[in-house]
Amino acid sequence: MQPETEIKYFKFLPDEYPTLNLIFAGDFNCPQSHSVFNPLRKMGYQSILVGQKTSLKQKCKKNKYLASEYDNMYYKTSKIKRMNAGIIPFYKDFNTLKEARRISDHIPIWFEFSLN
Repeated sequence: MQPETEIKYFKFLPDEYPTLNLIFAGDFNCPQSHSVFNPLRKMGYQSILVGQKTSLKQKCKKNKYLASEYDNMYYKTSKIKRMNAGIIPFYKDFNTLKEARRISDHIPIWFEFSLN
């Protein structure tokens, strides 16, 4: 799998849809710090999460449940105002990480915003 191959095409979408307020959301299999996001950053897009891991580990080690910061959303700061954003740590509602992983191996992320 090469997620960078798909992500690099995002930079073409704002010109394809100039009247839309695009938000790129998903499991990118790349952290927000990856250079593949540089073209979006240069166009004024920002990630809602920085340094926030969103995938669940296979096994809890040293009270650490989260593995990678792959899930995120990118928004254009000139068109969208960020109000708040975060994660939903649903795994804390389960007795074991294995039980939580039956639901998902990723935790939900959320984004509250207004349009400029």
